[in-house]
Amino acid sequence: MRINLLFIFLFVTLTSHAQTFGIVVHGGAGTIRRESMTPAQEQAYRQTLEEAINLGYDALARGESSVSAIELTLHHLEDSPLFNAGKGAVFTHEGKNEMDASIMDGKTGNAGAVAGVTNIKHPISAAIKVMNASEHVMLTGTGAETFAKEQGLDIVDPSYFYTERRYQQLQRIIEQEKTELDHDGSGQLTPSPPHKFGTVGAVALDQQGNLAAGTSTGGMTNKRWGRVGDSPIIGAGTYANNATCAISATGHGEYFIRNVVAYDISARMEYKGLSLEEAARQVILDKLEKAKPGSGGIIGIDRKGNITMTFNSEGMYRGYRLKGAKAKVLIYKD
Repeated sequence: MRINLLFIFLFVTLTSHAQTFGIVVHGGAGTIRRESMTPAQEQAYRQTLEEAINLGYDALARGESSVSAIELTLHHLEDSPLFNAGKGAVFTHEGKNEMDASIMDGKTGNAGAVAGVTNIKHPISAAIKVMNASEHVMLTGTGAETFAKEQGLDIVDPSYFYTERRYQQLQRIIEQEKTELDHDGSGQLTPSPPHKFGTVGAVALDQQGNLAAGTSTGGMTNKRWGRVGDSPIIGAGTYANNATCAISATGHGEYFIRNVVAYDISARMEYKGLSLEEAARQVILDKLEKAKPGSGGIIGIDRKGNITMTFNSEGMYRGYRLKGAKAKVLIYKD
């Protein structure tokens, strides 16, 4: 009798754990203030984020994998001109849109990424193809584009990514550069630092107990020389491990790369026994905060369905939906 009761207890415990699922999404972190947005603009951001969250959640509720849920969610954000990914990608100094993306599967440890692509409609799908249909982790530029075409992904003319809003952002920055002189009296123009306007990402836990993380971005406005940030770099902007958590980052990419932010959060959980929330706070609010201007944030979910949305900037477009609950969307710090 005691053995039977023990078996029933273990079965119920394992079954209930396997049925726990959820998704967390971000749309970029930075200087995001209430006073800088009209009610209509805020509503547009909230609605698009909620739609993306629900697409991923519904996939998880149907029993689909965390990777599939992330792909659906990020497609929606890549199709929106509101966010710096896909259709809303910012412009490089040369007036092009160059996009990066990555995915990691917490069950297998496999990962895929693309960087500097200009004609792939959904860069996150290209990253997934790299993970599942090649022996590589990262492909770049024209090579990544050729691979994506061979895999049957949607290829578009680069003009598809043009939006007047992003183009005017670039023009304002270039004009600002022309009027800024360096401080040593030489009279030489000093380029302004690249400007960042967010990224999109998602992390998910599916009903099979598997974690995944994905990130997609257009990088920084006015970036030069083929600059690549943290978003397509596994361990910096994206990381997932079934034993710990799934993380997607957004912010000043150079600092996230130098501090291996996404992996560091997982490692602190694995080696120090920290909770997801505490590990994220140590990395984002302590370690990165000291690395000025290492501003930005992360979203995360662990194998038990605990979540975090930790950032040290003035705001972060973010939201989540867990089993049995409605989607919740947040933008500002308070």
